[in-house]
Amino acid sequence: MDLDFAIRHSGRPAAVMTRRDVARVLLAVPSGQALVALPDLRRQLLAAGNPLSPRFWESAKAVLMNIESGVATVGDVQRWLESSGTEPIMLTRSYFLWPEESERGPVATEMYERLVEFLEERLAAGEIDADALAAGDSDARHAYEELQERWLGTALPDGRVPNVVVNDEQDQELYAAWDEEEAYALSELRRVLDDLPEPPFPADALRAAARRLRVTLTRPGYPGNVLRACAGLEDGGLPERDEDLWLTVAAGIAAPISDLPDEEDAARFFDMEGELSHEDSILASLCAIHHADWLASVITLVRYGPGVLASPERIARFIADSEDVDTDPDEPEDLEATEMLFTAVTPLWAHLGIVDRAEVLTPLGWWGLPKALERAWSSGTALPD
Repeated sequence: MDLDFAIRHSGRPAAVMTRRDVARVLLAVPSGQALVALPDLRRQLLAAGNPLSPRFWESAKAVLMNIESGVATVGDVQRWLESSGTEPIMLTRSYFLWPEESERGPVATEMYERLVEFLEERLAAGEIDADALAAGDSDARHAYEELQERWLGTALPDGRVPNVVVNDEQDQELYAAWDEEEAYALSELRRVLDDLPEPPFPADALRAAARRLRVTLTRPGYPGNVLRACAGLEDGGLPERDEDLWLTVAAGIAAPISDLPDEEDAARFFDMEGELSHEDSILASLCAIHHADWLASVITLVRYGPGVLASPERIARFIADSEDVDTDPDEPEDLEATEMLFTAVTPLWAHLGIVDRAEVLTPLGWWGLPKALERAWSSGTALPD
């Protein structure tokens, strides 16, 4: 690594290279190589009329030595890079998070580059004290953070607000990826179901379950409020046909449509520490279950048929052992995490008659689960996690 490499990597002549440019160059090669090249690079920049500052070179040597010895964390390195005075803060105090460089879309890339240019202007104007940042001065860091927070929340001449348009782009990418994953899961579900016999229609069980469900959905509190939110039934009447009602609610469990409403008494679900209510925790768990996990669990239950145990622990094992989808290795912590998520599912299934009190799959669940899952993934209205 030499000055020519630094020029190529940064895309700038040596005379105008910034601390950020040099820091990124040093981090682009193995730390041992960067440490060896550091003195020569410093002399070459000095000869080019761009000496930077002793404080910067001291901080560069310190962080590279920590990296080489294995004691530097990712956060340490990121904070040192930000102390260059022109590197955007990855996670701001208002919890705005820049996407990783390899994952930035056109809008995020543009806004990131605009912010770098803005910070370079402020540094040149003396509004940013890069040496104080490198020294870990808390006041300098606070001022640096505030400067970026203001820029992110201020409209550009074209009216765009940086933090808004970056988040909007990330949301669009998330929805696109979610739709693609959902479409693939739906096609796999249909492919597998085509090879399985159609379960008999449990008319009496469905009628009884729908009758109980209509009562549950009119009552305040859990589980009615969660089931209404899952099915998107907060603002309208209930479907008249029992089959439509039951499938709508069952589909909502696999793909919640809305959040709990902001009711006046919602505060009673929260403790003084501001933790999630029981209902919000359940919705969060439902939204965290991947398409592949739903697919593996429902396909396995349908293959076994009525009488199979459908406890959260058993479902986690079904998912880990599934040959229909690619799942993560069945490490104990993975199984436990999956089991914890499905502890939110099985009590709701019990209210619909999908499983009985012993968490055993019923004929109604055998018939209805695959249909509910197909409906959930065909609607395109579910909210990504």
